Amino acid sequence: MTCPHCDSPTVDFVVPETYHECVPDATTATMASICTHCMTVRPIEQSAESEAEPDPEFEFESDSSPDADHEPDFTRVSTAFPADEAAIPFALLLGNCSSLATNRTAIERLLEDLARSGTDPLLAIDRLLAEPATELEPAIDLERRQQQLEQLFY
Repeated sequence: MTCPHCDSPTVDFVVPETYHECVPDATTATMASICTHCMTVRPIEQSAESEAEPDPEFEFESDSSPDADHEPDFTRVSTAFPADEAAIPFALLLGNCSSLATNRTAIERLLEDLARSGTDPLLAIDRLLAEPATELEPAIDLERRQQQLEQLFY
């Protein structure tokens, strides 16, 4: 798939059930994507019969098709991305940063879950911002959001 904002490739991923309500711009979502350029996160629309569970036969246009045997490659976004199970809540955190006021509940939950899993979300954002050879141009002012997240986190 490609990003509707900048036409860059996306990394598509299955959203764990505990985070269905944390997908930006959706009431609940079982699948989402993050842009490899602007880091916009959006739900992946599914047909009505597949809304309850991700369909393993669901066709994706990109080579990052999520399924039970395929872990999404978030290093396509940045090598500074957490490399373990923290990658998905981190992606969702970045996606929710577009509106701290509207997404405050999801952001606080994701920050807590990331910290509990051993990932410092603010350090991960700092590494993301400091990556030297990055092609990233976040759709939001990530440096400013980092400061605001720090106020929520501590």
